[in-house]
Amino acid sequence: QVQLVESGGGLVQAGESLTLSCAASGRTFSSYVMGWFRQAPAKEREFVAAMNWSGDTTYYADSVKGRFTISRDNAKNTVYLQMNSLKPGDTAVYYCAAHYFLGVYVNVHEWEYPYWGQGTQVTVSS
Repeated sequence: QVQLVESGGGLVQAGESLTLSCAASGRTFSSYVMGWFRQAPAKEREFVAAMNWSGDTTYYADSVKGRFTISRDNAKNTVYLQMNSLKPGDTAVYYCAAHYFLGVYVNVHEWEYPYWGQGTQVTVSS
């Protein structure tokens, strides 16, 4: 079991940056694939980025590739999402998610993640 709490959301202007954090409880954080998803108003939740347990493997949605960076600090039980060059289209509630898996691969489908945070709002104005 792991509990996740996101923070760092807010209101920014287009072109600015924001870093989201997701703090996890439990002693086995380093055994989890960590993912970030987002849900815009009236849209389905979509995959943003994921990192495997060791940090060796990352994967990004095409829409954020080159602008967003996922990272993790296993000593702090925290995963981060650095978001640069934000666009109004990035406006959404951002969720972190966890999946217990000690492997090379990452998961990109929300149904693969059993543990979710409550979400943090990111609003990008034009």
